[in-house]
Amino acid sequence: MAALREPGFEPLHIKWVPFLLNPRMAPGGMDRKAYLAWKFGGADRVSFISDRIAQEGLQDGIPFAFERIARTPNTVDAHRAILFAQQHGDAAVLVEALFAGYFIHGRDIGERGELVAIGQESGLDGALLRDYLHSDAGHDEVIESNARAHAMGINAVPCFVFDGHKALSGAQPPEVFVRLFDFVRNQTALDMS
Repeated sequence: MAALREPGFEPLHIKWVPFLLNPRMAPGGMDRKAYLAWKFGGADRVSFISDRIAQEGLQDGIPFAFERIARTPNTVDAHRAILFAQQHGDAAVLVEALFAGYFIHGRDIGERGELVAIGQESGLDGALLRDYLHSDAGHDEVIESNARAHAMGINAVPCFVFDGHKALSGAQPPEVFVRLFDFVRNQTALDMS
């Protein structure tokens, strides 16, 4: 996140919290074209939205390659992999790899073998991650976290929650985050005095 690289900011504690855009997605996911046509109402609308997102991404150096995505995955296991990464250090590298794998390279992040490969590429112990994903560990946490987010009124991504109660939804320019970081920091300082 560009705002975190702004001068004068001490490192923030970032916790990735599971949120399912498609909580009823079949375990194996579904064909991407069929999913998008269903969700957005046809190929023309999908093309318009994809083109707009791709153009915005290029401005930020993100070469989205939506045409490479064959399936819309069920992301429960991807969220579980992120929980695993958080338990073993910082999940940021894995999260970036999952985003790039899916949106740029078209990797199926709903498939456990692919998640293990991405995890290993991100520095995680592949055998431990494989065992974790083949257990029930983290499953209930993902489902419960998703339910809490929806109960809070969160219904889209990205959504950033600061200091446990201030939320910012949608892709935002760095200066918006910088202002919010300053606000939260100042508010916290006032609360401590």
